[in-house]
Amino acid sequence: MIQPYVEVMGKGSDLVLLHGWGMHGDIFAGIVPTLAEHHRVHCVDLPGFGRSPLPNGAYSLAMLREQILSVTPQRATWLGWSMGGLLAMSLALSDPQRVDRLITVASSPRFIQAPDWPCAMKPEVLEQFMSLLLEDYRGTLIRFLAIQTLGSETQKDDIALLKECVFRHGEPAPRALRGGLELLKSTDLRKDLGAIAVPWLRLYGRLDGLVPVASAEAVSKLHPKSRAVIFPKASHAPFISHPAEFLDTVMTFLESSKHE
Repeated sequence: MIQPYVEVMGKGSDLVLLHGWGMHGDIFAGIVPTLAEHHRVHCVDLPGFGRSPLPNGAYSLAMLREQILSVTPQRATWLGWSMGGLLAMSLALSDPQRVDRLITVASSPRFIQAPDWPCAMKPEVLEQFMSLLLEDYRGTLIRFLAIQTLGSETQKDDIALLKECVFRHGEPAPRALRGGLELLKSTDLRKDLGAIAVPWLRLYGRLDGLVPVASAEAVSKLHPKSRAVIFPKASHAPFISHPAEFLDTVMTFLESSKHE
């Protein structure tokens, strides 16, 4: 079986990091050293991104779960950003015995608007990216990364870091890029969220243009026991724009939920 690339650092309880669409595990480089002082951190490249090969077959949540579970510990805390957060939620539902605690960052159980879910991306925005991918996926990917920094007080530095990081290990597989957008378009975990039984921390940027901050309250209604924290000056990548605040929030949660 083809297996994804995973980099393991540090000692302590296991913590798995899952990146978002178009990126790879290096996106977490700014926070891993601190996390690794207290945890054994597993930084995974999702299939088709970074250093991970892409298996044949459909690009589905089931395929991603199988791939990721093949290279990660039997039980761990899972931290997922954006699409990685969607995958982490899916894992908490499908394989609860593998999930000790859950942290989602700038993520949502449904990324696309619906009549009963206005706090999400407009369908036509995603459709435009999907069509542009066919013409110029390198340029389209960079434009998508730029949207992720809009409004952040460190926008210029954030976009420079994202652009430097994205092609560090070569270009993402076009099929993974298309498949990832299809997942964001079609996945809806809202009706199942109440079954997540582990401590769950949800982190948001108030200025996020991809996952509107209003979704924080909407998800709280679906899962009242989860906890939401909003970074007031952050956009879609608070661990890049506000690493100290982000780490303080995450480490406090990891310590306080240790015995829950």
